[in-house]
Amino acid sequence: MTIATKTARGFSFTQIGHVRTPWARGNCPRNMAAAREACRPATLMIDPPWREGLLGLDRATHLILLGWLGDCDRNVLVQKPPHLSSEQGCFSLRTPARPNPIAVSIVRRSSLGMAAGLITVDALDWYDGTALLDIKPYYATTDSHPEANVADA
Repeated sequence: MTIATKTARGFSFTQIGHVRTPWARGNCPRNMAAAREACRPATLMIDPPWREGLLGLDRATHLILLGWLGDCDRNVLVQKPPHLSSEQGCFSLRTPARPNPIAVSIVRRSSLGMAAGLITVDALDWYDGTALLDIKPYYATTDSHPEANVADA
């Protein structure tokens, strides 16, 4: 099994599974709020070598998911999103068009089938088949920051 390895050019990652969602290019929700409004659950399919790592995940009601949005443009550093009045750098946006198109989503876990490597979640704004890189439990006590804010552009 190859975990993350550092190479001369950067990093490589090992995919632990993929996601099954109803979304494809052209009909994917723009964010998790829109995905939840669509009321379409998603399934995380964990590859056999990684299923033992799910032990204890049943304690978590919510999960942090990391995925790889490999089909995105990795050379767009500045863009003008439709909801803002001016151009913004990719690091100030949640756009998948960025140097490292890593998806981060917080989801509610609905079910966990450890033996089959299946996790059902409430919603997900990723394309069907997106590579799953990691799963982490979401801790409201340390991961929540109600005072957080992004000012209007």
